[in-house]
Amino acid sequence: MLFFPGCSFGPPGRLLAAALCGFLAVGPAMAQADADPVLAKVNGQPIHLSDLKAAVATLPAQARSMPPQQLYPLLLDQLVDAQALLVEAKKTGLDKDPEVQRAMKMSEDRTLASALLNKVVAPQVTDEAVKAKYDQEVGNKPGEPEVHARHILVGDEATAKKVIAELKKGGDFAALSKQYSKDPGASAQGGDLGWFKKGDMVPEFADAAFAQKDNEITQTPVKTQFGWHVIQTLGHRTGEAPAFDTERDELRQKMVQAAVQQEVASARSAVTVERFNMDGSPAKATDTAEPPPVPAK
Repeated sequence: MLFFPGCSFGPPGRLLAAALCGFLAVGPAMAQADADPVLAKVNGQPIHLSDLKAAVATLPAQARSMPPQQLYPLLLDQLVDAQALLVEAKKTGLDKDPEVQRAMKMSEDRTLASALLNKVVAPQVTDEAVKAKYDQEVGNKPGEPEVHARHILVGDEATAKKVIAELKKGGDFAALSKQYSKDPGASAQGGDLGWFKKGDMVPEFADAAFAQKDNEITQTPVKTQFGWHVIQTLGHRTGEAPAFDTERDELRQKMVQAAVQQEVASARSAVTVERFNMDGSPAKATDTAEPPPVPAK
């Protein structure tokens, strides 16, 4: 049974995303006479409920969340269309075309390789394994240093020095921010930027803010790509570790990639690789993951 996802559903979902080279192995549906009714026939070729469910599994999460009474009829129409196209393709002899056969063989090989990766990798990347990875690498470690700071952003150094002089005379930081600052978002809060990590700001600004003590104000203006800053550091703290929910997907992807690379390396070590030049002559006796260069036209 062939399945071509329609444009309305977008690309098929991927169990292991890019780490599996974009190929999701969906095994052929096995008809079970008692629990797998026939939903349609195309030239006598049955389409079973299991075929429909296999097609649903390839859809993105948003499409799968549709009520079955809406999704299944749409998908069944696509399966019927795909089967009709298959009948027509065979009728015209395309299945005997050497280029088509080559493409079908390549698709079969990719599906088989992807099925192996699914079989090996999926059991290693369970929810429990991802949570354990989080506890090991993220949850049990202290968060990054953070500072709480506010600033006044102006367009030239002279104005910044004027602001600093007024602050030294006892000027109110929040009031001066509303009067002078070119950062409307911060100035509405008296220049307050809240808590941030060093990587959240441009280097010149972050270096100055983190270097100061609590409640200290820059003695000289700080220049960045945005202008001239007068910065007051209000406090320092160690931030909390990122929550599991925010780290889960990235950790899962990293674990998938690591497991795939390990399986590929294992499979590669078990085979003999011979390389040849583009003219068919023997290449150097090296085995690398890089393909041979393509000669210039």
